[in-house]
Amino acid sequence: YFEQYCIFSGTSPLCCIAGPCPAGGVLAVNMTIPNTLLRGTAGGEALLSVRYNSFSLDPPVIKWQLKREKSITVVQSIGTDIIGTPRPEYRDRILVFENGTLLLHNLRLSDEGIYDVEISITDDTFPGEGSITLTVDESISKPFIHMDTSSILELSENIVLNCSHDNGTRTTYRWFKGGKPLSNVTRFTLSPDQKYLTISRVVMADDDLYSCSVENPVGNMSSLPLRLTVYRRSSLYIILSTGGIFLLITLVTICACWTPSKNWSDLSQCAALFTDDGLPKIPERNGINSVTSLYILQHKVTLIYSLVLLQRTARYTINEHSRDSSVQAAANQTTH
Repeated sequence: YFEQYCIFSGTSPLCCIAGPCPAGGVLAVNMTIPNTLLRGTAGGEALLSVRYNSFSLDPPVIKWQLKREKSITVVQSIGTDIIGTPRPEYRDRILVFENGTLLLHNLRLSDEGIYDVEISITDDTFPGEGSITLTVDESISKPFIHMDTSSILELSENIVLNCSHDNGTRTTYRWFKGGKPLSNVTRFTLSPDQKYLTISRVVMADDDLYSCSVENPVGNMSSLPLRLTVYRRSSLYIILSTGGIFLLITLVTICACWTPSKNWSDLSQCAALFTDDGLPKIPERNGINSVTSLYILQHKVTLIYSLVLLQRTARYTINEHSRDSSVQAAANQTTH
């Protein structure tokens, strides 16, 4: 914005900008720029608006340039008549108005930058000059939350939520839990750009609706809420894991201790097939019966060895559950 003023040398005026001048004053173009910062959307339009005042009736010479290492002339015109042929990247995309305003159609990301405008008139000694900064961004597409699974057991180590979207530049992210901004919880960790949310050591209180919003200089969009379901280990974990393992142990035991030629009603006899170290015993027999017994024993050894592994797995499962329950109880006691 240029104020109206006159320049004097002693008592004699040297220059007057767009205002009534004393005798001997030199006229100059007075330019006004309503908005020096514009934010445009790719594919849209940008109106680089200027206004000028001059006492001359001659048409103005208008020149727009885009600042680069070497300035690029966007358009030059006398009034609204464009001089010469515009550069290929601006052809059919520019329009100049009588007051010097420039309209850019079908904006591209490469149009971003600082635009210098100069308006000069023959009778005026000094031209009017000004600058407008234009930013160009892509509109944001509808974001959505992506995660590997929407259901998880409590006390699981990590689950990652990703706020994804297809389009959008210069984006910032915000996360919501239960419709409210995400609270500052130490178990909630955001990536440097805040696009990824990591929940560590999941607890039952994390069972909720999660959503994210994406913003940039030309707009914002919000995702649909997505529920994260947290199951309590004490019910599902014991029923499916421990109960299933004991069922398999029972089936393997029955298969190991029964053959078509001999029906063992006492399953405790299975223990006689192993030494104290858990290794199978090899019976000492002669003749063909020894070969037959060894064949039967090989099948029993395979099945009963699986029984031993399942028993150890069940024991480990129960111990892990007891440890997790103790940790959770201690955490709840600390909270209260």
